[in-house]
Amino acid sequence: MFTLDQIRCFVAVAEELHFGRAAERLQMTQPPLSRQIQKLERSLQVTLLNRDHRTVELTAAGVAFLAESRELLAAAQRAPAAARSIASGQEGIVRIGFTAAAGFGVLGELLTAISETLPRVTLELSELVTRHQAASLLEGSLDLGLARPPFDAETFESHLLLAEDLVLAVPSGHPLTEVRGGVGEADLRGVPLIMHSPLTARYFYDLIVRMISIDHGQVVHTVGQITTMVALVRAQRGVAFVPASARMLGVDGVRYLELGPVAQGAVQLHALWHQHNANPALRRVLDLLEADAE
Repeated sequence: MFTLDQIRCFVAVAEELHFGRAAERLQMTQPPLSRQIQKLERSLQVTLLNRDHRTVELTAAGVAFLAESRELLAAAQRAPAAARSIASGQEGIVRIGFTAAAGFGVLGELLTAISETLPRVTLELSELVTRHQAASLLEGSLDLGLARPPFDAETFESHLLLAEDLVLAVPSGHPLTEVRGGVGEADLRGVPLIMHSPLTARYFYDLIVRMISIDHGQVVHTVGQITTMVALVRAQRGVAFVPASARMLGVDGVRYLELGPVAQGAVQLHALWHQHNANPALRRVLDLLEADAE
């Protein structure tokens, strides 16, 4: 195997085409410089230089090897700085999972903040429900989740990103738009409901049934995505309980009504990560989250 010292010696001779000048450039004497070139050629089993007492010329192999040698030396110069940058978290990859509803507002703001503060950190995104995020964080295929509670506090650490209101999405012109002071359970009697699936949207399902007595005989559709619910509301299929950030969807023909004090700040979104994750870039992102919270 050849060494970087041998490569540096070869590049100097190849660029100077003179052993004496190359030796001066490298601050060494000529005999050890010649030995380094000889060792390199033996290692490669190729003649790189044609030399006599007066001239030094590159062979065809030497011309090709010179280009590669320059790249090799440049990479060797970059490597320590790159290693220090990655170790400090200034560079690297952070893999982020997020729920579909998180994409309405928080996700974009978070990505912008990270990109502005840590421009050399690459962000990889995966849209996943909370339970799949938790599994991916456990197996190490995700670094950070934007997830809904509950989660295992002994395994994961978390940071509250958002606590927003739960609101009622209704078609424009619906009689409930005339209710003042927040829509209550009595106002919902007999109203067709579009509900969250207890399987694919368990967080929202559990949250709603804890807050409001739901007559499941009123449920006309059960779906898993906020965007689907709002689309069904627009089609006048019923009304739906959604996070206030659903307003950002900008769907025409849908109004969002308050549900009263019990629903204020009820919908939580947390940043979630495995407590043993050692990714330095993740640590930088977490520092950013803590700084924003202060």
